[in-house]
Amino acid sequence: MSSPRSPDPAAQSFLAHRRSVPARLLREPGPGPEQQAWLLRHAMRVPDHGGLAPWRVIALEGAAKERFGEQLAARAIARDPQVSAEKREKERLRYTHAPWVVVVVASIDERHPRIPAQEQLLSAGCVAHSLLLGAQALGFGAQWLTGWAAYDSWTATLLHLDRDERVIGFVHIGSCSEEPSERHRPDFMAKVSAWTA
Repeated sequence: MSSPRSPDPAAQSFLAHRRSVPARLLREPGPGPEQQAWLLRHAMRVPDHGGLAPWRVIALEGAAKERFGEQLAARAIARDPQVSAEKREKERLRYTHAPWVVVVVASIDERHPRIPAQEQLLSAGCVAHSLLLGAQALGFGAQWLTGWAAYDSWTATLLHLDRDERVIGFVHIGSCSEEPSERHRPDFMAKVSAWTA
């Protein structure tokens, strides 16, 4: 194991500029097969108490991604027939922007004798975050989204999820069509306190 050292300037800059790119700004080209394999391999190098690997991913691209989006748009209207025309259009286009969408799924053993479900859930969340970092490292933009579909039982059936599985999020990945604006970041010191006895 290496000893502590000064941060690498490139790594410092990379972390200082980490940000999500709105899915609506993502376009072709997306990552090719080798880049996809690299992203997935490295995204799964996450904290994982007990080595359970309590996650898996489902990749959506091409015609399959379009069909998935169409079915979810229809489901959104079925859930709320009074939904506005603007929201109907948003649902219809939701999966059309980014060329590659990765569904991160938590596979949780609720009755594990040693590893709490929350730790398994957090490990799956780390996979989604690692996909964001990996996409940025390759020069792509990415956004981790949930929305109603992540919590909908009909969507879970559409994705063929098991009873112990749940969607952590949909990670949209592609090339940036424009530079996204920076959002306000909290003062990190306002979020830090020191415990005293």
